[in-house]
Amino acid sequence: MRRLLPLLHVACAALAVFAVPAAGEEAAACKLCLAATKPGSDTDERPLSLEITTGIEFSRLALTGRGEGTAAIDAQSGARRVDHGLIDLGGFALSGRGRITGAPLRSVRIILPTSVTMRTPQGEVAELSDLTTDLAAMPVLDATGTLEFSFGGRLRVDGPTGGNFRGRIPITVEYD
Repeated sequence: MRRLLPLLHVACAALAVFAVPAAGEEAAACKLCLAATKPGSDTDERPLSLEITTGIEFSRLALTGRGEGTAAIDAQSGARRVDHGLIDLGGFALSGRGRITGAPLRSVRIILPTSVTMRTPQGEVAELSDLTTDLAAMPVLDATGTLEFSFGGRLRVDGPTGGNFRGRIPITVEYD
């Protein structure tokens, strides 16, 4: 019988987000809260805003040995896959959800980090990597200037670690 190591409860509920204008665009005084139109132009140049409505939640997992373990949440379906040394102890896993607002019918680029270090209050660490979204290759805001998306990733824990892991995922959104 396998010995279960400490319980892992993993969430990415607190997410840092950044919205920046693309190179050459005028920046409003407050990029996240003001709407602006370029002087002498009919083009709507509203600043982009990104709101995270749901953080990634891996729920409850346990290591089955002293090695490493991985779990993934699919951005498309929200399904969690647990493998390589972890077992599912139940609970509700969720992919992250976000909402971008800006100028209607504008193309945007979403930039996700390569990896994020997750930590427990006791200093234990895990790595969130392979972050993806369910967006098309060239996402465009709709006629109301809104675009909703899901994001997921792969969690890797190493060694006899446990706790409630939290981290911030810096997501950048730019006009394309």
